[in-house]
Amino acid sequence: MASRDITRFRLDIPQHDLDDLRERLARARWADEVPGQGWSYGPPLGYLRELAEYWRSGYDWRAQEARLNEFPQYTTEIDGENIHFLHVRSSRPDALPLLITHGWPSSIAEYLDVIGPLGESFHLVIPSLPGYGLSGPTCSVGWGAGRVARAWAELMSRLGYERYGLQGGDWGTWISRELAILAPDNVIGLHTNGMITFPGGDPAEMAGLTEADHARMGAWQRYTDELYGYKLIQSTKPQALAYSLADSPIGLLGWIVGVLKEWTDCEDTPEDAIDRDRILTTVMLYWLTNTAGSAARSFVETPDNSSKAEEEGVIAELQNGTVPHGVAVFPKDILAPVRPFAERINNIVRWTEYDRGGTFPAMEEPDLYVRDVQEFFASLRG
Repeated sequence: MASRDITRFRLDIPQHDLDDLRERLARARWADEVPGQGWSYGPPLGYLRELAEYWRSGYDWRAQEARLNEFPQYTTEIDGENIHFLHVRSSRPDALPLLITHGWPSSIAEYLDVIGPLGESFHLVIPSLPGYGLSGPTCSVGWGAGRVARAWAELMSRLGYERYGLQGGDWGTWISRELAILAPDNVIGLHTNGMITFPGGDPAEMAGLTEADHARMGAWQRYTDELYGYKLIQSTKPQALAYSLADSPIGLLGWIVGVLKEWTDCEDTPEDAIDRDRILTTVMLYWLTNTAGSAARSFVETPDNSSKAEEEGVIAELQNGTVPHGVAVFPKDILAPVRPFAERINNIVRWTEYDRGGTFPAMEEPDLYVRDVQEFFASLRG
């Protein structure tokens, strides 16, 4: 029988791992580029070289490590895999437990700026996804959204939480919806920033779309046409990609920074939207744990089209579900949803649209993120 023990965890990276990283960065072999292409082919050489040099000589991992260690961390084994999570209890005895799920290419570092203000209202449980960062590489396949949701239900049970809220972004939206379907009697409400929505094929539904709805459909089309390469590679040949991400910090940096440029509300570089040190801390959590490859494998397991969703019963169950769902829509979110499509498959009780922010609002617009989460759950609790 698998252990249900929960073990206290403290992050303490060996110095030789940091020295090895600096040596790799110092002797990096750089790719060439065709001048004048900007970000159209991916991160420009000049930008990435400058960021990598800061990573090597200016970035202070120990300061970031200390910041992460300010919050209680634990590990436990669920379904044969190690699961790492933050568990930050509120000082309020009547606080609602809130399970927050990140996406890709993200980590628990996404929420460092919102833990304090959210902790005024919630007992926070923030896991590292299986195969991501401090949860370590997965040793088995099949870790799709449904299996992660079952693991999260078990985690909340082990922590003694019978009623709780859910929050998620990016892939975390799908996982959180799965858990709401799995355990509707336990979930008081579901809040997501962005969500995956699909047209249902009803002409009347399409005829009722607003100009903003059509714009979001156009953004989704751009994603599938221009930006889908990240998912396409990772959902078909993740092992081929894993070797370069495991061996080259420059390769890992370029892969993640390229995503952040496209999926955040930035003008010129991702640093317009997310603090430079926070970007590098996110990269470090993949690099130091050697989990970029296992995170890529998770894309193989994730349904991403309506026919697959219907096969798994997701849409049908959500149509008949009772869990209240609040959505915060940020304009540059890669999962910016279309409301009529969302209402067809979810119990939408709150819908808020903002004029700034992208896929990672807890880092990009923490004040907006915190306010929306707090107001949604306050409305449910009266």
